[in-house]
Amino acid sequence: MTRAFHPGDPHAAPLVGGQPYAVERHLLAGVPCLVERPAPGREVRAVCVVYHGAWAAKEGKLGVYAALAAWGAAVILPDAALHGERQGDTPPGLNAREFVWESVRRTVMEAPALLDATQAAYGRVPVWVVGSSMGGYVAQTLARTEARVARAAALITSGVWHEPEVRRPDLQAFLDRHRPLEHAADAVPTPLFLGSGGADPVFPLEDHHAPTVAAYRAAYASAGRPEALRGAVYPGVGHYTSVRMRDDTVAFLLADD
Repeated sequence: MTRAFHPGDPHAAPLVGGQPYAVERHLLAGVPCLVERPAPGREVRAVCVVYHGAWAAKEGKLGVYAALAAWGAAVILPDAALHGERQGDTPPGLNAREFVWESVRRTVMEAPALLDATQAAYGRVPVWVVGSSMGGYVAQTLARTEARVARAAALITSGVWHEPEVRRPDLQAFLDRHRPLEHAADAVPTPLFLGSGGADPVFPLEDHHAPTVAAYRAAYASAGRPEALRGAVYPGVGHYTSVRMRDDTVAFLLADD
């Protein structure tokens, strides 16, 4: 049942700009997810899957992109593989970098089934993907490999993927197959936003953002779609999603072009 509300004194519930939205827990294709969605009775106009960073969990993204739910999107917050409720799936013997990339590999592999389940629940609406840090690796890969992704944003992350500590052959094969610096052209024409902190100690600009943007810029320009790539640097911002970065990401996802 849909209940009308008075904008001057709305429901005591999650709100964005005075608009209520729902927070639900779902298991989508076996993946534990939190879902921020329009208030019951409102049409779902798009789906946005938001991937968190390494050693984090879905709960850390609650409320960050809730403006999309108020607009009409279902914001899907999954636990990445080996994270959150799925830490018990971690195989033994991984070093820290292998743990990150095994999570990325598994998360990318399960994404098509997750999108199938999401579309079954919310309809065949546009699909957006946002990822921060480790989640940015996932977002960049899905922008290249998943045809249903209409827009992607990769934040506080890198496309360099130089990982000398990764020694497992299957993970090295994954890196070689999907490294953005070498395969940026595969992302065209998907609109892509790359946002980085100007003071990020994990991914220094000159070593990560600059070569990543350069590779994508060359690929998009060569394909005649330079306008589909957007990049931004946020002065003074470290390894976190800042308010301006978040707001620019939302504006990018909601853009008509």
